[in-house]
Amino acid sequence: MSSSLKTGRWWRSNASPKNTPPGTDDLPYRFWVHNKLPRAWSKSSRRLEEHSTSVAAVCHSSDDSKDHGESSESTLSSGGPSQGPNEDTDVSAVDRPTHLLTDPELVDLLLQKKLRSHALEEVLKDKTKAVRIRRAAISRMTNTTLADSKLPYENFDYDRVHGVCCENVIGYMPLPVGVAGPLTIDGRSYYLPMATTEGALVASTSRGCKAIDASGGVTTALLEDGITRGPCVAFKSLSRAAAARDWLHSPDGQNKIRIAFDSTSRFLGFSHLSSTIAGTNLYLRFRASTGDAMGMNMISKGVENALRAMKQHGFQDMTIISISGNYCTDKKAAAINWLNGRGKSTVAEAVVSKAVVNSILKTDVDSLVELNISKNLVGSAMAGSIGGFNAHAANITTAMFLATGQDPAQVESGHCITLMKKVGGDLHISVTTPCIEVGTVGGGTNLEPQAAMLDLLDVRGPHTVSPGENARQLARIVSAGILAGELSLCAALAAGHLVEAHMHHNREQQNIAL
Repeated sequence: MSSSLKTGRWWRSNASPKNTPPGTDDLPYRFWVHNKLPRAWSKSSRRLEEHSTSVAAVCHSSDDSKDHGESSESTLSSGGPSQGPNEDTDVSAVDRPTHLLTDPELVDLLLQKKLRSHALEEVLKDKTKAVRIRRAAISRMTNTTLADSKLPYENFDYDRVHGVCCENVIGYMPLPVGVAGPLTIDGRSYYLPMATTEGALVASTSRGCKAIDASGGVTTALLEDGITRGPCVAFKSLSRAAAARDWLHSPDGQNKIRIAFDSTSRFLGFSHLSSTIAGTNLYLRFRASTGDAMGMNMISKGVENALRAMKQHGFQDMTIISISGNYCTDKKAAAINWLNGRGKSTVAEAVVSKAVVNSILKTDVDSLVELNISKNLVGSAMAGSIGGFNAHAANITTAMFLATGQDPAQVESGHCITLMKKVGGDLHISVTTPCIEVGTVGGGTNLEPQAAMLDLLDVRGPHTVSPGENARQLARIVSAGILAGELSLCAALAAGHLVEAHMHHNREQQNIAL
């Protein structure tokens, strides 16, 4: 390999046009080959460094780092032994604009750590090409076939992903999407999109929808609407922590905190603050409405500003340990979420006639009520469950979350208690879901396939008249879907049909290797 290649460096110039060397105005990225620059470029390269308002290295030479006693940094990790770059790479090729470099030349620069993986989209100005180069480099580094694998990467709108949804992208993961339904929710019929790889899940939920629709549909109620963020702050003494807590819950403190909190967004609405103390640590739990966004970024900004205001009003000695002190609680099962709710707190109910239970669900009302008590209530209590008094609520929330661009890591959205009772010979079933964390703007809802599923439910984007109404309606729909899923699975268990159904829908002969 040429020594000039090994001492090369990628530079990015933000120089103004008048300071840009002649003939380089269309070359914002260039690979300077030290000591072997063409004579016409030698002065230009020096002028570029002298006059640039900010010259940032996109990557650094491993040899330069070694000369200064530093290790070379690369954000492209290797899962196995790294293969070296091609020895026959044309040295002159790297003295050309990046958009003229071939794929093998770009891969070599990655493997030499002269180009950083995370910078490919910015450098190449072609996001699909950046994904292709990254795949090829990882393939060579790990001795795998990722570059030519079945993981697709073409024909995808990476503009909607870059800087929003994912980094170091190597493709996208197709998931089958089915629909359960129709299901009548508060008088309106819906088909429920579900992205899943679990056979029988969509079929079972559809059976639940059929049984409920045959008996009049679902009625829902929304009890609370407010996402939470729980910072942890510390003081040098318990007395100072207690004083801060007292001020926060005083009329003066509440007013000042509310003003600072709400000032960060016109869609952010402070609703409640609770707190507790452990030693000299003060834990706060802010709750707020966030329009049609799920709202974690929005509320985090509000909390930061509220804590700044707190320091300005007599608590300069406060130390902010973390903007999230796990008192939220975000993406973890917690009693505080189960008891006080997080996101949208909903209830959905239906009355399923005795005849429908017998004909569609293939069981009887008494067996369903007994199974629900023994399994979902007593069984979960014996297991010490938090929010898990249900058959499989998380199955429906996850499938619908993936289909509609929600965050599937919000595991508390699966908190649910399923209740069944016999009323006049018919079955009354309800699900109470205190933590449905959904939004119809931001994050994964910006991706076109997921947005299409929000269109299917008529809740895409912000509500034009009543901000937040689309997200609240989505929460009601998810809750109704959980109701249908709970009804069907419990009926299958009561009738002893669970294994048979899964063998039929999830274990096709070609998938069994015995």
